[in-house]
Amino acid sequence: MAEHIDQTALDEAVTFTSELIRIDTTNRGGGEGSERAAAEYVAERLAVAGVEPRLLEKAPGRTNVVARVAGSDPAADALLVHGHLDVVPAEPADWSVHPFSGEIRDGVVWGRGAIDMKNADAMVLAVVRSWARAGVRPRRDIVLAFTADEEDSADYGSGYLADHHPELFEGCTEGISESGAFTFHAGEGRRLYPVAAGERGTAWLKLTARGKAGHGSKVSRENAVTRLAAAVARIGEYEWPQRLTPTVRAALRELAAVHGLPEPDVDAPGFDADKLLAELGPSAALVEPTVRNSSNPTMLDAGYKVNVIPGSATAFVDGRMLPGGEEEFHRTLDSLTGPHVDWEFHHREVPLEAAVDSPTYAVLRAALEHFDPGAHVVPFCMSGGTDAKQFSRLGVEGYGFTPLKLPEGFDYQALFHGVDERVPVDALHFGTRVLDRALLAL
Repeated sequence: MAEHIDQTALDEAVTFTSELIRIDTTNRGGGEGSERAAAEYVAERLAVAGVEPRLLEKAPGRTNVVARVAGSDPAADALLVHGHLDVVPAEPADWSVHPFSGEIRDGVVWGRGAIDMKNADAMVLAVVRSWARAGVRPRRDIVLAFTADEEDSADYGSGYLADHHPELFEGCTEGISESGAFTFHAGEGRRLYPVAAGERGTAWLKLTARGKAGHGSKVSRENAVTRLAAAVARIGEYEWPQRLTPTVRAALRELAAVHGLPEPDVDAPGFDADKLLAELGPSAALVEPTVRNSSNPTMLDAGYKVNVIPGSATAFVDGRMLPGGEEEFHRTLDSLTGPHVDWEFHHREVPLEAAVDSPTYAVLRAALEHFDPGAHVVPFCMSGGTDAKQFSRLGVEGYGFTPLKLPEGFDYQALFHGVDERVPVDALHFGTRVLDRALLAL
């Protein structure tokens, strides 16, 4: 362990996680939320470490923090390290502990944000403060961004920062953030650490069907509800064809090797990824959502009275597009919605792809393997999205890297937006050490 990552740094990672959880930064969407108190908390702890924070808002309360840690090599490209401060709603009655208690019990920190992603914010703070105490400087400038509104549209957070304050990210060529580098137990003692090197694009859709309004007792051949329901059923039942991106190909090769399977010819015409996934056991969950586009109907809205046929009806669909899959997505939705239903993007963000043969990925792999020898680091593409999408507008290539060593049976992915979200104290200690090593090596 690096000398500057001492007990103080490890304790701070835990304390900061707990205290950030206690600050309710629930994002209910539609602009409803406030990250101000958490942003001030972060800013105060950066300032004490001699790092000058800037607080930036698109709207009152929707606060972002940006700071730059100066590196020792002014000619080097800068590295962006970003995490969001907002969390999704939590219903206290459903939880074993209050979701905003930040309770530390039996070696575990409980509460909304323990995994997504106040734990990562806390570890970054602990690492940067340890550098300040020990006089350690990274080689390259590190830009820290603690953002608002990631759990909705990012309009008040990373989107606002990328569009209106790009100068704060000058020189940043790569970034690291959430949703990768956690322990994934794949059976028979195999420990995987998936590092994200891609994201499917966000395609939230609004469907509108139009028809002829009338009395519910009359014959209607132009019923908007019927037209919408048919389109929604077609979309929900559609099986998208397999499309393998470079990141997914790399993941399939490495997972096959980990499981002792012959190297798959993932570039061969007609290669069946689903057949290989069936042989990978639990590991298949890392790849299965990202071998094709997807479209899941999620919301319906029509009518105002049971005996009135409405003139229009609307639905919303959560669509996700693979890198390179946008044109197919458009073409398919045009076909599935049919002539009587229009569709538009309610919210759209680009898919991302990062290199898995880069020096950066090699450093991330080495940092994990240093602290967990015998584990296997594998690339994967995230099925959802992060603030990396918005920062990609500035030319920043993003990786998902929030290191956590988790015990077997700990369902990390189920806790994202789930009930009883929590993180082990030991996992935070591990993550702080790995994060420090990776950032300094980068």
